[in-house]
Amino acid sequence: MTKIWANSADSHVMEPADLWTSTLPPAIADRAPRTERDDRTETIYVDNRIQRRALNAFVDSFRPPGAYDTAMRLKDLDQEGIWAQLAFPSMGLWLCLIEDRDVARACTEVYNDWCKSELMDASGGRLIGAACLSMVSVEDAVAELERVAGLGFRCAFLPTTVPAGKEYADARWEPLWAAAEDAGVLLGFHIGTGDDAKAYRGRGGAVINYLETTFPGMRVVGHLVGAGVLDAHPNLKVMIAEGGASWVPAIADRMDEGYRQHGAFVKPKLSMLPSELIYRQVYTSFQHDRSAVAAVTAMHYRNVMWGDDYPHLEGTYGHTQETLHDLFDDVPADVREAITIDVFSELLGAPKPPPT
Repeated sequence: MTKIWANSADSHVMEPADLWTSTLPPAIADRAPRTERDDRTETIYVDNRIQRRALNAFVDSFRPPGAYDTAMRLKDLDQEGIWAQLAFPSMGLWLCLIEDRDVARACTEVYNDWCKSELMDASGGRLIGAACLSMVSVEDAVAELERVAGLGFRCAFLPTTVPAGKEYADARWEPLWAAAEDAGVLLGFHIGTGDDAKAYRGRGGAVINYLETTFPGMRVVGHLVGAGVLDAHPNLKVMIAEGGASWVPAIADRMDEGYRQHGAFVKPKLSMLPSELIYRQVYTSFQHDRSAVAAVTAMHYRNVMWGDDYPHLEGTYGHTQETLHDLFDDVPADVREAITIDVFSELLGAPKPPPT
């Protein structure tokens, strides 16, 4: 089987269990993400609250060899046919739940400095970190975004769900949108973040909850378009990570319908249709979805990127080539190249894989 080389627009790092506890003063470290293991379970605490508890054997069973080691990770990528990765946090995804301003600021700085040195620098540019930002203070988020942009970060992570009253349509976020546009930093909204991922705890919960994680990503796009954020910031790029792509044309049509049919009530007025803003500035990533390819070929939504979700359970490690061939063997070469290589490289300034 001929190897298909690809970039991954949705991967993750596995932070050292003591990243924050070994670095920060005790009063702050106690509220930072930390992992505790006993004979049977691994428990993750954030801001003195349990965020996840799982059996050790289950947690360890799906981690690739390079999950905690950058040099070994690059060997994993060569084996799987992955050239560059956009790497979101793992435990750091929960930093957005911290409610104390000083704790949030300190924790995001520690993560970003570690990510820069241990991931980005150590990988020779193949691993592109998504920086963390404080969700407590917009001022702190802006300051950190400007700092990490100076360090070479091309993406910053934001959660898809925020507390009531702090929705992304609210004007409070305007300085952050302006800062990201000015710095040329992609804002990556990763699904399943900012709230309890278990929306339902009854029969069928595993599948229902997996589906539920996608809805807040759609809501983010609705807020950024409907509130005029993307219209006011035409060079701002946003991404919904790991949520698929075929929903984008559907909600674009739905928003156009609302904009036309309820135009008398629409504020603010936009300079173009919602669908045009979405197709211009909203990017997405997927792993296994055949419908994501059809979004490009049939619905002409071009801002689609593939992702391996390394090293998480839903990812493709161990069967990446089978997945890529299943998705793309019957797809025109230019479409395959766009989804697997070109859009990623253009958006994040990453080098393309060497010729095969």
